[in-house]
Amino acid sequence: MKHRHAAVSFVVLLVLGAATPVLAQVHLTHVHGLAWSGDGKRLMIPSHHGLAIHENGKWSMAPGPRHDYMGFAGTAKHLYSSGHPAPGSGLINPFGLIRSRDGGRTWDKLGLEGETDFHVLAAGWNTNAIYVWNPEPSSRMRRTGLHYTTDEGKTWHSAAAAGLRGEPMAIAVHPDDRKTLALATPQGIFLSRDAGATVSALAAGMHGTAVHFDLNGRELWYGAFKGAPLLARASLGGEPLAQPTLPPLRKDAVAYIAQNPVSRDQYAIATFERDVYLSSDGGRSWTPIAREGKTR
Repeated sequence: MKHRHAAVSFVVLLVLGAATPVLAQVHLTHVHGLAWSGDGKRLMIPSHHGLAIHENGKWSMAPGPRHDYMGFAGTAKHLYSSGHPAPGSGLINPFGLIRSRDGGRTWDKLGLEGETDFHVLAAGWNTNAIYVWNPEPSSRMRRTGLHYTTDEGKTWHSAAAAGLRGEPMAIAVHPDDRKTLALATPQGIFLSRDAGATVSALAAGMHGTAVHFDLNGRELWYGAFKGAPLLARASLGGEPLAQPTLPPLRKDAVAYIAQNPVSRDQYAIATFERDVYLSSDGGRSWTPIAREGKTR
């Protein structure tokens, strides 16, 4: 299993000579996130050279700058990201925290430009509360570790994350409660209900790789590796839940999980080896739409 950011960009082949370039192929050479648009029509995958889009069974590149998107999160109305600017964009490297209100066509600066590249970033679907794992001190964050903002990056709060073991590979924020979040680390899956002040182990003894709150607000999906890759659901109230299946994965694991906000039985997962699968039955069965970066 590779590190989340060890390799993740797109190779785009264009048919030359046409008045408008025709997209011939989208190849996922890197995967840095997974999110559906608020209308449930587009599945978005960010990478080194822009956003790949899967819509109506077809792949394309989203309009807008081909930034190197690293940390990435989608909410009901916005996209948030961090990373490195596309050539000619005029942004300073790294671009700190940015926000798009039009599906990635244009982006607003929210601060920390030239200072920070967040690789681990999450946002609440209905609250826009943003949590990040800060890699180094900056003008707005005096220490490394878990931080959050509830005002689009104007002010940041440090969270002690007492009880956390291991550095997070992924964070998820509850869709409605800005104080509830989950973290996946090499030591397990952890849950906090007090804005990261304290955390407790939800699933220990495994290498956590991915976390995602169901939009019903009552369940947490997570990916992990424990001798073999696994995908599981946990009830936040303790009720037993039917467990999802997992497509056959070889030397791989789940890196990202997303849920369609309109057709809520539809889920997507992306793996470290750049496989992407869709399920339309709540995770009981999966259809591949990309294998080792080759789109279908």
